[in-house]
Amino acid sequence: MKANIGTFDGAMRVLVGMVLIFGALEGSWAPWGWIGAVPLVTALVNFCPLYSIIGMNTCDRKSRD
Repeated sequence: MKANIGTFDGAMRVLVGMVLIFGALEGSWAPWGWIGAVPLVTALVNFCPLYSIIGMNTCDRKSRD
């Protein structure tokens, strides 16, 4: 698995994931808020399977190796 998530993309995924999970824990968006685990995990492993399917890559040139 080559990294295909850049710095800004990863930061936004962490932010969105945490907001959704906190909303689920609070009870506002339960159980749909637990879908926030998906962007959070993809940001932590720096790989998005959907990006690889559609051929997208948000990494800068230096970290694509």
